[in-house]
Amino acid sequence: MNKNVLVMIALIAFLAIAPFTGIYPIFLMKLMCFALFACAFNLLLGYTGLLSFGHAAFFGSAGYICGHVVKVMGFTPEVGILAGTLSAGALGFVFGSLAIRRAGIYFAMITLALAQMVFFLCLQLPFTGGEDGLQGVPRGRLFGVVDLSQWENMYCLVLAIFAIGLWIIYRAVYSPFGQVLKAIRENEPRAISLGYDVDRFKLLAFVLSATLSGLAGATKTLVFQLASLTDVHWHMSGEVVLMTLLGGLGTVFGPVVGAAIVVGLQNYAADLGEWVTVITGVIFVICVLLFRRGIVGEIQAAFRRLAFNRQ
Repeated sequence: MNKNVLVMIALIAFLAIAPFTGIYPIFLMKLMCFALFACAFNLLLGYTGLLSFGHAAFFGSAGYICGHVVKVMGFTPEVGILAGTLSAGALGFVFGSLAIRRAGIYFAMITLALAQMVFFLCLQLPFTGGEDGLQGVPRGRLFGVVDLSQWENMYCLVLAIFAIGLWIIYRAVYSPFGQVLKAIRENEPRAISLGYDVDRFKLLAFVLSATLSGLAGATKTLVFQLASLTDVHWHMSGEVVLMTLLGGLGTVFGPVVGAAIVVGLQNYAADLGEWVTVITGVIFVICVLLFRRGIVGEIQAAFRRLAFNRQ
């Protein structure tokens, strides 16, 4: 069995038993939402080489759509999650169609500008609640049967969504589609010369990344029963970049580690106030200077060197 599959199974097994070891379930659910968000972003940056500064638009807008569908329209939570996810995918198609016309810093600035437009809409539209956000989103009953107000049921749902999302990303990366994305990242002119429609592959990667980001955002809204401007702010786009780089760019599980570090600091060092940002920045600088590949990337490189020395 592939070692990445074994690691994935071990990770899911750990998360399944973690709430019963004294770790706060809400923290774990938040961690899984952000880990899925970071993994989705890594699909675009780490495997396609496209730096987006606007991914908070998909994460946050999906949360608002999910909250509105569940709270105002009265649908069940799975419909809310599906609506939020599909809306993020549709938004990703629009953003991607515009952004892939440019490359490099111009691509990043286009995504940032479009995301700021989404932030403005979330601030001004009446159904979003403005600066107060969309509060009191009911978790409801999954398929009209499973009561998600019980944390055990909600946790199982979040774990299942995280596992499915991670599996989709893994299958995308280790498929012919994923190999083309890596070819585009390494040498785009060569990929074009081989006959690949590079723009189409970029757009597909962008839409898939946006869709999975929306899945994470919609799930987070149900966990916290809140959709707020924080999730659609450009700071959130910066955080997901930080998570990805800390854990390891272009690795399957690096973003999970990066998300664990950032979310862990935000939760368990909250008493330090603004110093949390300083500590996070120091950790990021240390990783950039000493661990160029990120934490997981450096660990993988060390194992490869060890295996080579043994031969």
